[in-house]
Amino acid sequence: MDWMGDDYYLKKAYQIAEEAVEKGNFPFGAVLVDKEGKIIMEQGNVEITESKCTGHAETQLMERASKKYSKDFLWDCTLFTTVEPCAMCSGAIYWGNVGKVVYGISEKELLSITGNNINNPTLDMPSVKVFEAGQKNIKVASAAGEIHFLILEQHKNYW
Repeated sequence: MDWMGDDYYLKKAYQIAEEAVEKGNFPFGAVLVDKEGKIIMEQGNVEITESKCTGHAETQLMERASKKYSKDFLWDCTLFTTVEPCAMCSGAIYWGNVGKVVYGISEKELLSITGNNINNPTLDMPSVKVFEAGQKNIKVASAAGEIHFLILEQHKNYW
């Protein structure tokens, strides 16, 4: 299978985020793509409660992926996510050993939408800073164009 391009995978993550909202969760979605371009795992946010604070799409995906795949295999994978991974999710990606992350909108953009919303106390810690603090050369890229604005609108309409 050939790579479909970043927008294709980010649109899939966007659809997963929409499904998360339909299930009563926050609008975040992620997909894991192998080196051939095949989507091997999908994950939306799960219910975040007082007893489960780690329901972010990326953290949940990495928990599942690290049980199913080897670290060597995951290094050649790319995680596509609607929003730049927070510090917790970046840590999960780092420890899970995924070699590349592509996100739709930045944490700063999300913060400008959510403000001080109690349901999304955004950390001002870009994922690249988390990765730079480690010993792995995890590549990070952000979206531009239509998908970027589509994800921005998704969050403006939700929050």
